[in-house]
Amino acid sequence: MTPRLELRRVSKTYRNGAQPVEVLHEVSLALAPGTVTAVVGRSGCGKTTLLNLAGAMDFPSGGEVLIDGRPTSSLSEAELTALRRRRVGFVFQFFQLLPTLTVLENVELPLLLAGRARGPEQARDRLGWVGLEHKAGSMPYQLSGGEMQRVSIARALVHSPDLLLADEPTGNLDTASGDQVLALLRASAERFGATVLLATHSAEAAAIAGARVHLRDGRIERIE
Repeated sequence: MTPRLELRRVSKTYRNGAQPVEVLHEVSLALAPGTVTAVVGRSGCGKTTLLNLAGAMDFPSGGEVLIDGRPTSSLSEAELTALRRRRVGFVFQFFQLLPTLTVLENVELPLLLAGRARGPEQARDRLGWVGLEHKAGSMPYQLSGGEMQRVSIARALVHSPDLLLADEPTGNLDTASGDQVLALLRASAERFGATVLLATHSAEAAAIAGARVHLRDGRIERIE
């Protein structure tokens, strides 16, 4: 079976003035549909960079990132836009809900951007799945942190993405709210068949994953 997401000897180097800084060094991974993988390591080890490369928000300096066997570097701008809007969902540490939109409108937004029909109906379905359909008309400022993150998960899943990327999704939550969010992320692989890639420094968050990739200074230290 072709992996849903594959990284082949991926490296990423940024320029810091005249000095190149290598953030990732020859990272190789292959993730199947419906699996949960955690990338674990300290801040600055390259976790967020890896997620950005996986979601085609950035591109490697060396090696290849492939989604269903196709390198992201080979895609046109239109194909990249379609990939990000239709096949990839993002969950962020700081939620990134639009403050002027209702909860329902925030969840529906990816469908509007992708030009898909049935927006409100699908958005309500995902809100119901995360247990927040009763908050559809609320504004983000009226929610707790845990509720905002559950809304962001509903938004990330509203278009049934093939790939769900979560960057420190429990970093701003208390233990109870974090446990709810982690249960939803794990369930999304089973319910929607998403390939979930989770970046975290939390052992509790990493425990939901079937595989844990330990990064140290941009290199894979071990996989367990």
